[in-house]
Amino acid sequence: MEMPNDLPSANPVPTGYFRWEPDEDDVLICRAVREETHDVKSFIFAPRFQRQFDFISGQFLTLEFEIEGEIIHRCYTISSPPSRPDTVTITVKRVPGGPVSNWLHDYFRPGMMLKATVPMGDFSWAGMQAQKYLFLSGGSGITPLMSMTRSAYDLALVADIAFVHAARSPADIIFRDELEFMSRRNRSIQPVFTVENDAPGHGWSGYRGRLTRSMLDVICPDFLEREVFVCGPRPFMVAARALLEKAGLDMERYHQESFDFGDFTDQAQETITEAAEDLESDVKRHRVTFTKTDRVVYCPEDITVLEAARRAGMRLPFSCAKGLCGTCKSKIASGTVEMAHSGGIRQREIDKGMALLCCSKPTSDLVVER
Repeated sequence: MEMPNDLPSANPVPTGYFRWEPDEDDVLICRAVREETHDVKSFIFAPRFQRQFDFISGQFLTLEFEIEGEIIHRCYTISSPPSRPDTVTITVKRVPGGPVSNWLHDYFRPGMMLKATVPMGDFSWAGMQAQKYLFLSGGSGITPLMSMTRSAYDLALVADIAFVHAARSPADIIFRDELEFMSRRNRSIQPVFTVENDAPGHGWSGYRGRLTRSMLDVICPDFLEREVFVCGPRPFMVAARALLEKAGLDMERYHQESFDFGDFTDQAQETITEAAEDLESDVKRHRVTFTKTDRVVYCPEDITVLEAARRAGMRLPFSCAKGLCGTCKSKIASGTVEMAHSGGIRQREIDKGMALLCCSKPTSDLVVER
């Protein structure tokens, strides 16, 4: 049966809810903690004061954690749908060595509170009129696509969703039961899972291995006609994009989350080798001193402080690299920068000498409290 042409927009933005002001922090209270897999938990939050959340599926929150006396900011995509506005949920995978994910898994309990900023991000299907979608996710990259799928289910949207999720093993498939339940109740939602390894006590007769063209041809033969959303670890997204480009997908239909999910660890941040042309360039360089690590790097005026630090082998926390999330926010103890941010820092913070290193270029020598 053909779909009608006058479909409502996918994931319409709710109206009439209280919306966080851009220059306000808010405090969220944890209402529940749910175990999704052996190393993944969901944390459900409600506002401290009576109100409802206003966001679109695919957006993320920047949360503030105080762990062993240190303030740490991390971004987590909202896994709950905007159709359930009384609470908001993040789903966190435990990362070996990750200070925040391990603290959340080991110590965070219902009743505890966190500061959060307004939802941000533009990885979303909000307002789209497409009738068919292909969601491709790997690992914890499932979270924004789960928010979209839950929204489609709650609102009974007439949207054909082929949802392909790749996991390490059957024991690592996040939201498997819920996706299969939604599929039984709404046949327009079709989840398929592929795994790389077996897991003790978990039988598996489904797809195996990494996503390939032949696998996609069987799972979703009309994938070239669909609006495609991809989210997962960087190697997963690189491989998915290459597969789809080679297959001939109109890349105007391709949507990809642009920053890594999960905790910051040394292993998660690749070191970038400084290009030879930078060394030979006549661009003026400024000395940047990092007080906590006692490191000094030299940053050309035409690149950001974050990039210069990474090229020098430093591993600083960041997520979006767009000036959105606030993860790289740092105090500039002395010196000046030219900053072009996208809302991840407030004017009162700038007035106190804070800056986002991912979008700040030096205009003098700097001392950074990081």
